[in-house]
Amino acid sequence: MKKWICAGLALVVLWLAVVWAGSRYLIAYALTPDRTLLDKNASAWSDLRGDYPWIAPWLDSLEASGGLRDTTITAPDGARLHALYAEAPRPTRRTAVVVHGYTDCAVRMLMIGYLYHHDMGYNILLPDLRYHGASDGEAIGMGWHDRLDVLRWIGVADERFGGRTRQVVHGISMGAATTMMVSGEELPPCVRCFVEDCGYTSVWDEFRKELREQFSLPAFPLLHAASSLCGMKYGWSFREASALDRVARCRLPMLFIHGDADTFVPTRMVYPLYEAKRGEKDLWIVPGAAHATSYRDRPEEYTRRVEEFVGRYVGTE
Repeated sequence: MKKWICAGLALVVLWLAVVWAGSRYLIAYALTPDRTLLDKNASAWSDLRGDYPWIAPWLDSLEASGGLRDTTITAPDGARLHALYAEAPRPTRRTAVVVHGYTDCAVRMLMIGYLYHHDMGYNILLPDLRYHGASDGEAIGMGWHDRLDVLRWIGVADERFGGRTRQVVHGISMGAATTMMVSGEELPPCVRCFVEDCGYTSVWDEFRKELREQFSLPAFPLLHAASSLCGMKYGWSFREASALDRVARCRLPMLFIHGDADTFVPTRMVYPLYEAKRGEKDLWIVPGAAHATSYRDRPEEYTRRVEEFVGRYVGTE
């Protein structure tokens, strides 16, 4: 009998060790990829010109004039955070804070910067989230703690562009989830509305989908263990980081955009998000668009829809 008990205990210990090792791998894989692979600033300019050729003259003009500038802030934990910003072609209080996605950077969101700055005449500010671009950070935060940094950047934008600004926060992918997480916080009066483009319902839901598709594994027990490990290492859990919960608290207008061919953040995720949002809102399902390609595929319609929605709340002057 003792041998069977010892064998059983050994199997339990082995199982726990495998789960623990697997959860450590998952955390490293998802939240701390090689930073040299994320440093896309050097190549991002040429990538933008290739993917969005119509914005090339605007990029050249900004670079030649020095109109696109860098700024940094220091977060309460000492992390140095970076952003790009540009004043509008003509003085205005209208301002857009534009938030990038997973493993991207501020430079690679300049196509949305073009939409607001060139087409709509807004001031723009584009932060690098933690562990991305030129910002510090020990790991990718998937939008959860990033929401507090974006709140700080909203204040920086208000001060930088003369105070009494009227702001929209616009995010894509992880940046869209961050935007929705921001929307549930106590907000300064300068924030007037939000645009989220292909954001996920929660980190748990997104990682569960990736675990199944990439590794053919169920959520239990690996995702539970990885979420607990994330809490111990970084102070947040996968279920806690819920855009769905936060968007339900949002009282400002929000435009939801999602491609109907999105498989990375499945299109089905946008519907519970839209339903959870109270008050003024709109939804655009983009025919044929894959993940984060709605603007690239339909730039004119994307611009028109954003301008019509945002203009109602930010104004025209």
